[in-house]
Amino acid sequence: MLLRTLLTSRDTSMPAPSASTFSRLADLIAIPDAESRPTKTITEVFTGKELATIPVGTAADATAAIARVRAAQVAWAKRPVSERAEIFHRYRDLVLAHRDELMDMAQAETGKSRAAALEEVLDISMTSRHYARTAAKLLAPKKVTGMLPVLTKTRVRYQPKGVVGIISPWNYPMTLAVSDAIPALLAGNGVVLKPDSQTPYCALACVELLYKAGLPRDLFAVVPGPGSVVGTAIVENTEYVMFTGSTATGQLLAEQAGRRLIGFSAELGGKNAMIVAKGANLREVSDAAVRACFSNSGQLCISIERIYVEKSIAAEFTEKFGERVRKMTLGADYEFGIEMGSLISEDQIKTVSTHVDDAKVKGATVIAGGKARPDIGPLFYEPTLLANVTEDMECAATETFGPLVSIYPVVDVDEAIEKANDTEYGLNASVWAKTKSQGEAIAARLHSGTVNVDEGYAPTWGTTGAPMGGMGVSGMGRRHGTEGLLKYTESQTIATTRLLNLGGPRGLPPKLWAKIMPPFVKALKYIPGR
Repeated sequence: MLLRTLLTSRDTSMPAPSASTFSRLADLIAIPDAESRPTKTITEVFTGKELATIPVGTAADATAAIARVRAAQVAWAKRPVSERAEIFHRYRDLVLAHRDELMDMAQAETGKSRAAALEEVLDISMTSRHYARTAAKLLAPKKVTGMLPVLTKTRVRYQPKGVVGIISPWNYPMTLAVSDAIPALLAGNGVVLKPDSQTPYCALACVELLYKAGLPRDLFAVVPGPGSVVGTAIVENTEYVMFTGSTATGQLLAEQAGRRLIGFSAELGGKNAMIVAKGANLREVSDAAVRACFSNSGQLCISIERIYVEKSIAAEFTEKFGERVRKMTLGADYEFGIEMGSLISEDQIKTVSTHVDDAKVKGATVIAGGKARPDIGPLFYEPTLLANVTEDMECAATETFGPLVSIYPVVDVDEAIEKANDTEYGLNASVWAKTKSQGEAIAARLHSGTVNVDEGYAPTWGTTGAPMGGMGVSGMGRRHGTEGLLKYTESQTIATTRLLNLGGPRGLPPKLWAKIMPPFVKALKYIPGR
């Protein structure tokens, strides 16, 4: 019923967000005297038309915002977790109620399809629901077995870090801005967000609903601006940094955070693999691979770019998948029904074109796609499937981050696993086999933070109760699950000594006390749980 409601069409004549919408959201930017500042133009990606401008923040703007958030965080941390959670229950409902406006903004700033925009709305609402329900239990003090039973009582408490800095990307500019902020706020922190300069209004639209849900405005500040300026100020002045983006930038930020000894978590790049084994339903795999490879035009860290197929079924799979890709619908439309939208920028078009052209020159076979589509819009490129890709081709090992995937026949599953693991990345993977148990056995051998059996990426991403993140250069730390909340806290152990001091009873000779203690400690092994 909920899904049917979410997919209900609206007035097809509705355009991109209006000028009044941008004007209203601009009032939420944490930059004083914004109207007198230099600005950056925000365009509708489908058409290249100017939608609005955004003031460009400075390092001083970021540090001032951090100071305001830090002051507000003190009172916020004193509020019971249950009170904080009520705000996020209301937020979940507001996000779903305003889904059309949010999807409009996501499409306008990124050029993604309506279905990809819906993913953002659903993710924010599910993440909000999950942590609003579980935060109180996860953050409650935990009783642990003390050093010496009866003589010591030990509890672990969780204190908020303080101010969390979030640096979010353009590809999922709503969910990767707000879904990371939700657990940070529930843990008692304040947040300063630097959205990507191409998609700032997506973040502001989501934050506006947070304020409407009851979040204190000074607790969450949005400061748009260059990463080298605003991002650096955030890393230099907050107590924790959450980043989603390229591996190269993540490594730089980790180094900066390390110098200050502050916490850092990041989801970075991937060159994600799919394995298709004998016995898999190839028609089903082909349909799912469209989602796995081309959702958000392939501009997704966890999308599939390499497909390893056992040789005995490689030709059949290539034919079926190639046919399915050629039938994909592309379009600049604010309605459901279009399978793939636009890329976001000239840089993305250039990267995809460079990888495809390089592969063709070096002998790769284009099974489907392979060219830009300016007839649809300025930044459209066809979903592209390549075969006969060799190691000397740029797309073989380098992340494309676009609608390009390659098929590689392999002798057997063992070779597929070896090839899939032959990368410095380790973010996501997909496995298809004859049975679920065979798929799970293959998944367990992959060097990847998440693995989806009989799907591409959605089940692991959408399971908010389980950790999500990368191995290797695909990231550090995890979002979602218990780790996704507790990483925003400092654990504190409080141990209370009872009955007698550990130096021994008054009047007992130290020698005798030293004699008593070893057999006492040895006897602890007979106590359950010791």
